Amino acid sequence: MKKILAIILIISSILTLKFTGFKTFTVNADYYSKASVVIESSSKRVLSEKNKDERLAMASTTKIMTALITLENTENLDEEVKIDDRAVGIEGTSIYLKKGETLTVKELLYGLMLASGNDASMALAYHIGKGDMQTFVDLMNKKCEELNLKNTSFANPHGLDAENHYTSAYDLAVITSEAMKNEDFKEIVSTKFMQITGHKDVGNRYLRNKQRLLKTMEGCTGVKSGFTDNAGRCLVTSCMRDGMELICVVLNCPNMFEASEKLINDAYSIYKMECIIEPYNYITNIPVNEGEFESVKVYSMKGFSYPLKENEKELINIEKELPEILDAPIEKEQIIGNLKVYFDKDIIFEENIYTMEEVKSVDIKDKVKDIIDKWFYE
Repeated sequence: MKKILAIILIISSILTLKFTGFKTFTVNADYYSKASVVIESSSKRVLSEKNKDERLAMASTTKIMTALITLENTENLDEEVKIDDRAVGIEGTSIYLKKGETLTVKELLYGLMLASGNDASMALAYHIGKGDMQTFVDLMNKKCEELNLKNTSFANPHGLDAENHYTSAYDLAVITSEAMKNEDFKEIVSTKFMQITGHKDVGNRYLRNKQRLLKTMEGCTGVKSGFTDNAGRCLVTSCMRDGMELICVVLNCPNMFEASEKLINDAYSIYKMECIIEPYNYITNIPVNEGEFESVKVYSMKGFSYPLKENEKELINIEKELPEILDAPIEKEQIIGNLKVYFDKDIIFEENIYTMEEVKSVDIKDKVKDIIDKWFYE
């Protein structure tokens, strides 16, 4: 009987593992990604990372930069674009542009970011590049230089695999952070469904955003997925909760949606956005020599917040450089010093210190007269 019971227990354990083990066994959701990063958008602080600077193919997440360059070089998004013949029939995902048809820049941007149309990317590149795709690509790479990105190079506007076409998880997060400053970009990438002009023979085009976390994850605001055989599954996700915007990038990640959601949720559970300096922050009064007022108020203009773990507040230190006394005349909003915010030993924010008001100088004779008047009449 003991042997029979033991066998029954062993079989029961095996069956339990077989049918329930995968439900209870958890692994790091990012385990299968080749590279990943989560940053806070305004400060660019890295909250988690895996091989964040490794140069990798990025597939259609390329189109984040394509959209940014288009928006920065277009004054009117309702401007009409006649589709260049060379943009028709491009390999890969498509919104099936036809020769000779006309769409607006904004419609093409929706086709680019929601449906991931490679033909839309080429149509925009030829339009902005005045008929030359390389001109557009040069603008993409110039933007990388402006953002001080060391591990990114663009060879095309769509993301199909090509020599010298790569990025890193961190660089792509920075590009996305820059793009999210643009209100039109934010509107487009957060849109779940859109109807745009279609060819007269087939009717309107109905687009669906491939970023499915827009429907399933709290606070998700975009941005873009991508896939090629070489790049694997790639996903860039933006999320806003409690005043903190996070950008998550996973590259070559089979479980890209699940991994991204876990990375973002983990970051929100560990970090909170803390206000370090309020906007228009009064600092002190500084004495004024030979001025109509004895002192002048000084302040910093820009506010600053930073993502911190619960035990990191003590690592923040603010240093101010200010003169002991100022000589009149003094202009309003005159720069008279600066402040620096340190996180441990690293400078994470710098700002000028300004005067709040104008202070005119007073002639010494007038000052002596005022003193005599006060002496006799008080």
